[in-house]
Amino acid sequence: MANPVGEDSWLAYIDEQRRHAADLEARVKVVELFKAALGDEPASLRLWLAYCEYFWSLFAACQSSPNSAPPPPSSPWADEERQLGRDLFSFDAALSLWSDGYNATKFRIADSHLFWDRWVAIELEQLARTRTPSGVKRISHLFRDRLQVPHATWDQTSQMFSEFLTTYNNAAYEHEFQEVTRTARDAKTAYDLRESHELDLVRAQRAADREAEQAKMRQYLDWEMTQTTLAHQQQQPNHHHHQQHHHRQQEQQKHHDPLALPLGLGLYARALTGIFAFDDDIWNNCAVYLSSLHRQAKTYPSPYTSLLPNMLDFFQRATKHCPWSGPLWSRYILTAEDAGWSFHNVESIKHAATNTKALDKNGMTSVLDMYTAWCGFLKRTAMDPNASEDAADVAEVGLLAALEDVDLWGKRLYKDAYQGDPNFRLERILIQFLTEVKGDVEAARNHWDRMSHQSLLANSYDFWLNYYLWEMVVYASRPKAPSPTPPTPSGSAKTTRTPTMATNVLQRALTQKTLDWPERVMEVYLQHCNDYEQPDALHYALDTVHKTRRVVAKRRARENAAAATAYTTQTQPESEQARNEIVAHPAQDATAPASPSNGKRKRDEAGEDVEAASKRAKSTESYPDDVDAQESKLKRDRENTSVMVTNLPSDVTQTAVRRYFRDYGHINNLIICKEADGKTSSALIEFRSSEEAESALLRDQKYLDQSQLSVKPGIRLTVFVSNYPPTADEAYIRRLFEHCGDIFNIRWPSLKYNTHRRFCYVSFRSSNAAYKATLMDGTLVEGKYRLQSKFSNPSHKKDREGALAEGRELRVKGVHPATQENDLRSIFGKYGRVVTVRFLTNLSGHQVGTAFIVFETKEQAEKALELDKTKFKSQLIEVELCKETNFRPLATSRGDRSSVASSPAPSGDGDIAMHEESGNVQQNNYTPKPAEIQERTMALLNIPDTINDARIRAVAEKYGSIVKVVLRPDHAGAIVEFTDASMVGRASLGLEGFEILPGRQLRTGSVKDLFKEKDEQRQHAAEIPKAPKAPKPWMPPPQVVRRPVLGRGGARRGGLGFVTVARKEKDKNEKEPE
Repeated sequence: MANPVGEDSWLAYIDEQRRHAADLEARVKVVELFKAALGDEPASLRLWLAYCEYFWSLFAACQSSPNSAPPPPSSPWADEERQLGRDLFSFDAALSLWSDGYNATKFRIADSHLFWDRWVAIELEQLARTRTPSGVKRISHLFRDRLQVPHATWDQTSQMFSEFLTTYNNAAYEHEFQEVTRTARDAKTAYDLRESHELDLVRAQRAADREAEQAKMRQYLDWEMTQTTLAHQQQQPNHHHHQQHHHRQQEQQKHHDPLALPLGLGLYARALTGIFAFDDDIWNNCAVYLSSLHRQAKTYPSPYTSLLPNMLDFFQRATKHCPWSGPLWSRYILTAEDAGWSFHNVESIKHAATNTKALDKNGMTSVLDMYTAWCGFLKRTAMDPNASEDAADVAEVGLLAALEDVDLWGKRLYKDAYQGDPNFRLERILIQFLTEVKGDVEAARNHWDRMSHQSLLANSYDFWLNYYLWEMVVYASRPKAPSPTPPTPSGSAKTTRTPTMATNVLQRALTQKTLDWPERVMEVYLQHCNDYEQPDALHYALDTVHKTRRVVAKRRARENAAAATAYTTQTQPESEQARNEIVAHPAQDATAPASPSNGKRKRDEAGEDVEAASKRAKSTESYPDDVDAQESKLKRDRENTSVMVTNLPSDVTQTAVRRYFRDYGHINNLIICKEADGKTSSALIEFRSSEEAESALLRDQKYLDQSQLSVKPGIRLTVFVSNYPPTADEAYIRRLFEHCGDIFNIRWPSLKYNTHRRFCYVSFRSSNAAYKATLMDGTLVEGKYRLQSKFSNPSHKKDREGALAEGRELRVKGVHPATQENDLRSIFGKYGRVVTVRFLTNLSGHQVGTAFIVFETKEQAEKALELDKTKFKSQLIEVELCKETNFRPLATSRGDRSSVASSPAPSGDGDIAMHEESGNVQQNNYTPKPAEIQERTMALLNIPDTINDARIRAVAEKYGSIVKVVLRPDHAGAIVEFTDASMVGRASLGLEGFEILPGRQLRTGSVKDLFKEKDEQRQHAAEIPKAPKAPKPWMPPPQVVRRPVLGRGGARRGGLGFVTVARKEKDKNEKEPE
């Protein structure tokens, strides 16, 4: 069974169970759940109303006879179940339940009418059928009782009573209303006193201003506590003089509020089941309020004392709602001790506190509060005169274990920064125990000495004064023992007993150079020596204090100077601070080479350097997210259309999650990750629009099976990361950001249409972790990569820049193979300044007849189009402007990757230039033959389209030097050329079956095998797999069984049916050589 906490959680959980209750046993379980819920939320109006309505529906359903209309088919009742149900869900039990619910909620003056109106409607409906005198008398009593309770709809209730009397007891109308007017006077007065507060709350609720509603409710609660105090004072006997008595009577008449106690309880019930259900401050206020009422009730009982809840039950509920509150746990332990609970029962409270994962939510304060209460209980148990013999031993073990647990807890939470409790509460309890119970003063003194070496306590004057006072208590508790020897003659010297240990404590305190209040310690030291020490010790004290005062004076002067400097710095004009920050942290938008403009052609290094000089750094998000088709202008806004769902069942499936959220919109993408503990899962769900994502938030705190979900917006959880090392994989990225917080998922872009991408999206579990990751923006990684890490925002994409985007690049086709760069420069240079000239080459390095020419300006390039369809070196050339495209289906990296890296980053923010080389890696002029290249070349197959060429090279170069790597995501593989054919064999053996990604193993083969492979077909995350549909035939399908038909000419047939196309092609190929 799940453990819901709070009114909303219980209602959601019971609603889920109620929907599946199809038989009597299941319905009884739902009733038991309602009882458990009301045990946790005894004053919840919504739970009481739902419980009574459900019980009444069970009563009505099981009352139908065989001759009556059958029950609805959604929840059929068998005859045997109906008979049992009549006993379980009787009419008297139902009405009794309504009465209990009313008594539990009637003092909620703002909303109790919701329950009352429904209950009295049922009562009137039953009376209309029977019209019995007892029924009239019963309902008249209900109305009279209701009108004595202040509530928002008192006038409507009075009108209902008037109509009731007119119908059923008109003769007693006048008498009844005279009596009601008299008895309801206090109720009307009480409501009038509170009406202004209720109106303020209503206004805040209608304005949907939660902060204003909370502020008004806090004021209301404070006012209600004051009213209760005044009402209690009215009950106390007056022993003052006559004049004072008269004045007090006037004040009591002015603040007459006899219903203050039950209305205060009702208001706290509204707050703690509503807007302050998980506010530990209000729970603590309520604890103080109830504790005061219980204490007052012992002396001056009230008619409403029976309404006070049991304090143990209250603290049990409080710690469920606010398990991080140390004061609530400590008061729970103290209340259990006061109630006489056994040691094991009190210990179970302590275990419940330490087992909750929220106790250290706000640091060690709550942990120390709870352990202080536990150690106080152990000490008092051992000091009890009626304690058992082993109580002292149990307490000692428990106290030492508590100290060790707190120390380990603090070290786990704060590592080496944890220095202990500055108030040393647990240590003081242990020292008192050792001193008073065990009588082991030396052990206690050792604890004091051990603490004095902790810098946190050694610098605290409060610690040293407590240490000193303890020594003085020990000194005073040990009178001088009588000497067994005869008295010393009067002429001999007598020794004087002095508190030397206490004096030493104060002397040690003054040796601390960073003591927080040395002046107070010096004052106590001098006074102590004056009172207890000999002249020699007093002289020494005077000297010590004099020296210390001089040291302290210099220290205070330094502190004052530092404070003045800090104040001056803080009061600098904001503009000056901004200028300082700009100087300290200059902008990092440095000029750097951009990505190649077209992946189909090779570039020479020199030309690329010249081109890079004319480009500016691209924006942070130059490339959009992963796409399975060519990019379009419409970008998906994952940041504002996603929600993070946590606490899902560990075995939840995508189908179940989609079905659970399908009513809120279309799901584009769904990622489910199982938590490290294996007990729960989390999911990041992307919807089609932000409105759909907002509507999905309605599922927050609702239930999926037995798990209560948390649904939060996915805003500011995802960070766009680029410019990391080209060989970085998921493990590298996780290590890079592991100090920021838990990483939920890393999303890589597809390289199928652009192999030059190098970025990823890192989604964190919390916005705080994502913010920490953005602080790494600009960090230098591995000494040469300037990392980019910013919150993901598709709207930040800027227009592309460079020769291609600016229309300065021309493509020239039909170029003669013998053409040199200078030839083209001389021809095209007539139209403007030529920046670069590049030739497209094949795998052997030979030109293929295409060149790319970049001009300085767009106008110069457009002028050069005049050369289109002109003759150059006996060949007709075609000249056209290059069109911008993201389609770069392959990437080539040559030579030693330590000198030239591949997969350029989208920004050159301080990064090294990364581009492809068109030059030959051979250091001599030898050109290898195609057969040699084929022998030393292999292909890697089944490569995911998110793996870049740098990672392929890193994997393959372990088996030998590489000449070239050509990434072909369009065929789900890569071509690797080694410097020697023998390396191919080693690489084939080593890389066959290599797991490049979890569950993704490489295969090896030839280049011919690679081009037989198809690209990776990745189904869009928004699509649900469906069985493929067969194409609809244009004619009715033939019969399944076919028989050969005689008399038909044509080719020879093979058996029953027609020969396949593949068979025909094979036969044709076999006949051709002949």
